[in-house]
Amino acid sequence: MASTNRVTTKWLGDMAFESNNPSGLKFKIDASPEDGGKGEGLRPKALMLSSLAGCSGLDVASLIRKMKLDVSGFHIETNAELSDAHPQTYTKVSLEFHFFGKNLNRAKLEKAVSLSAEKYCGVMAMFREFAQMGVICHFHEE
Repeated sequence: MASTNRVTTKWLGDMAFESNNPSGLKFKIDASPEDGGKGEGLRPKALMLSSLAGCSGLDVASLIRKMKLDVSGFHIETNAELSDAHPQTYTKVSLEFHFFGKNLNRAKLEKAVSLSAEKYCGVMAMFREFAQMGVICHFHEE
């Protein structure tokens, strides 16, 4: 049987919602003041980008541990272009991985990112259905 995820999203009034997660945690979604909200929550399309970066980041963090790589930290900058026509959708998305450390093994880190992008990250596989995807690695020696 295929696994499933279930979330419940509750309207809080105005343009605000509260959504849960299978982890049991909750978060707020709200529109910007320009769009009638109070700007007190996360934006839905940006959440998609956070999900993409989070999915790939979890893969890479796991691979860093498995490969026993010396990395003091990393972050992911996700940039996305929206279509002009409505409904606006992402057409081009890039993830830029920034790795920090003293003895970065660039080849193995690039391999970890590649494995996530091509094999493990289900969110990236879904994004490929509607957007051109790109991944770049940056290395910052400390």
